[in-house]
Formats: sequence, structure tokens, C-alpha cells
Amino acid sequence: MIVSLAQIFPVWLDRKATTQKVCSYISKAAAEGAHLVCFGETLLSGYPFWIDPTDGARFESSRQKDFYAHYVKEAVVVTEDLVDIQALAKQYGIAVYIGVIERAVDRGGQSVYCSLVYIDPKGEIQSVHRKLMPTYEERLVWATGDGNGLKVHQLEEFHVGGLNCWENWMPLARTTLTGMGENLHVATWPGCLRNTIDLTRHMAKESRSYVISISGLMTTETIGDHIPHADLLRKNMMEWVADGGSCIANPDGSWLIEPVTHKECLLTAELDLDQVRRERHNFDPVGHYSRPDVFQLHVNKERQNILGNEG
Repeated sequence: MIVSLAQIFPVWLDRKATTQKVCSYISKAAAEGAHLVCFGETLLSGYPFWIDPTDGARFESSRQKDFYAHYVKEAVVVTEDLVDIQALAKQYGIAVYIGVIERAVDRGGQSVYCSLVYIDPKGEIQSVHRKLMPTYEERLVWATGDGNGLKVHQLEEFHVGGLNCWENWMPLARTTLTGMGENLHVATWPGCLRNTIDLTRHMAKESRSYVISISGLMTTETIGDHIPHADLLRKNMMEWVADGGSCIANPDGSWLIEPVTHKECLLTAELDLDQVRRERHNFDPVGHYSRPDVFQLHVNKERQNILGNEG
């Protein structure tokens, strides 16, 4: 199976323009024969990079409310705002994993989630995974997700699943997907080499699966005039806020594609399921090397809702 990693800059906090760019890279991946193309965490419409350089934890800050209001306005309603991406997936018969800022209409429509969306080759949305636990300052803008989107999807001969950013550090979240038969794992990141260079190979070695780490990019040049307090952001931010680091690890923990930084690019590689089988020979963490009589994992996959399951 052929996979592509689209390591790109968003048109930061601009949903329509970023969608157009995503569509262009789906077309490029399809032209390279890819069966799956992956995009970074919250690429559509962007990671909340403003928090740290603008005193984001200040309570009742008018400035922070300006940022948040713009963020929600440019967020994604998955049933409405992904139709162009879905149409291209169907047109080319290519699956898409993409990180979005989801404006959740089932939770009032004004709270946002870091969500990972899987669109199958028929253009249908098969899962929307809301990040289980936003990391550190992310909790100032993102709501806490649930287990509803923890799913694995058959694609060609593979079974593919994914997690957002630091969820990939959560052993039980990884085990959940491996237990569902995952042998190709997609880890999405806003873009940072220090996150991908060690963990990607560790996850591959632990699960004896292929692991894709797909990152975004961000510099001060990405800050458009349409963004609130744009001049303040340009002044206070580092030049490179997100440096990429996209890569692929083989099931034995070696590199198939080493991390790539500071570069907008489309990375493409061919995966061989026999390499998974070879590595599962002496260690299969949910098969012959597991002990279900000793260890069992219980997963709540209900979608959280203030009205309960009957609402």
C-alpha cells in the first residue's frame, strides 16, 4: 500500500483557504498513487499557537476572547465543512486522515475539540476522534474528548487507526487500537521534531506495526492580517513555532522515512504487510504474547453529551 504525508503550512486560522490547500495536496498524493494521505494535528484551521506568547491564561482577558471567537468562527463542523475534501477522496479513491478544530454542534456549537477525522476512499467520514486529554495550555481553548472515535479502519490489506499528538504517549490508548487489529498507526502532531524523533520508533517497536508521524509547519510569516492582534503575535512568537518532523517507522523500529524538518513537502512510501507479519513472529502484543487471563482493558466508547445517551 502506498501512503503520503502532506507536511504543509496551513493558511492559519482560515478554514476555506486551508481547505483549498488540503485539496491540492490530496490531488498530488493521488497522482503519486497513494491509497492514504495524512495531514497534521488541527491543520484545519490551525493549532492555537497564540496562547503562549500572549498571556493566554489571563482570566477574563479581552484579547484572549478575541482569539477564541475567531478560532470558533474558523473551526470545522464535520457534517458541513469537509464536503470538498470528501468529494476529492471519492473522486480519486483515496483515504484521508486529517486533524481539524471541530466545532461540536452536539455540544452546543461553541466549544471546540482537537479531532482526527478519517475519510474513506468512498468519501465517507468513518470516524471523528476527539482528543482524550488536551495538553497543558491546550486546555485553555479545547474541550476534553471521549472514546467514541477510537476506531480502526480496513484499508487495502491494512488496518489503520490514529491518535492526536500527546495521546500517542498514552499506553492504554495505543493498546486499544492495537487490540482492534491496528497494524498501521497514524500519529498527528502540530509540528515538532522532539515529539516525533523518539516516540515514532518506540510505538512501532512496541506494536510491531508501521507508524506514521505527520506534522504541520508554522512560522511568523504564516500570521495573516485577518488574525486578531496579528502584530503582537509576529512580535512575540519565535520565527519557527512548528518545524515539522514528519516520518515513518517500520515495524522493527527502523526508519522507512527519517524525520523531515523546516520543509513543506509531500512524502510518499510503499508499505508491505509482510513486514508486520515478520515482526509479529516473536512478539505480538495483543496476540500470542498477550495474557488476557491476567490483563484486560475496558474502553468506554460512548459519545459524551450533556443530555445523556437518550438525548
